This record gives sequence, structure tokens and C-alpha cells, in this order.
Amino acid sequence: MEKSADNDGGEDEFPPEKRLEAPNYRLIKVGIATIPDMETLRECVAYENAHQNSTQILRRLN
Repeated sequence: MEKSADNDGGEDEFPPEKRLEAPNYRLIKVGIATIPDMETLRECVAYENAHQNSTQILRRLN
């Protein structure tokens, strides 16, 4: 219940690790395409830089 009290729940339900570590690239593309705002986009870029650092994913985020 604390998660829903902090936010609308959208950010907690689909954080960067879920968007960017999907089992195949097509799901990653969907995760990127559904980023709702600049804050989430920045979080995804920071996450990718810190973890996978995949040029292909970073280009799509750009």
C-alpha cells in the first residue's frame, strides 16, 4: 500500500529495470515508446548508463 501512497502507481509498476531488461528487444522498444514523461526518460537513461550501457538502447532513448 505504501507504493500507491507515494505515487499514482505508474512509476512503481514499470520502473526502468522493467522497461530496459525485457527478454527481447521488441519488448524493450515498447517499454521505451511508452515512457510517459521526461523524469521517467531521465531515469531510464541513467539506469541504462549504470547497468547495460547498450548503445542501441541509448540511441532509442535519445
